[in-house]
Amino acid sequence: MQYTDNNLSIRTIEEKDLPRLWELIFKEEKPEWKKWDAPYFPHQAKSYEAFLTEQAHWINSEKYWAVELDGHILGTISYYWEQQPSCWLEIGIVLHEAASWGKGIGTRALKLWINHLFNQLPLVRIGLTTWSGNMRMIRVAEKLGMQMEARIRKVRYYQGEYYDSIRMGMLREEWEQHHYSTRRQVLK
Repeated sequence: MQYTDNNLSIRTIEEKDLPRLWELIFKEEKPEWKKWDAPYFPHQAKSYEAFLTEQAHWINSEKYWAVELDGHILGTISYYWEQQPSCWLEIGIVLHEAASWGKGIGTRALKLWINHLFNQLPLVRIGLTTWSGNMRMIRVAEKLGMQMEARIRKVRYYQGEYYDSIRMGMLREEWEQHHYSTRRQVLK
């Protein structure tokens, strides 16, 4: 499955993508992207062979997709269940190469992903959790129409400093209204 916005695509991961994903995610012990993606949780590099033992987790997964620009994988987009019986779902995105940051790629990819999830799953709400040190992610969520729903103060400790955990979210009806009003503005 795949969704496209001009030269940007999000799609299910195929076996041929595994070398690139390993290179982006697990090749380095201290990758630059980890400074922004929950850096208070440890990251461990792993060998390509160890990564291949997890390939069932990645290939054709509903929960983990590739983000591509001009046919080049830049990162991953995902969701997880905070609590599945109540359809409480959280989304995430990691663009693993610093050269792709600040160009609107994450916003475009998340827009496609949110649309896909609201169309495929019986969701009432989609959430996104980040930390106060990642202002880019907060701005992306706001651009998509998400609201700050919670700020849990000083619960994330990184490099000798405390940060807040930030929970943002959007209801289905807010997404439909936001998506429609955005589309209407483009059509004018």
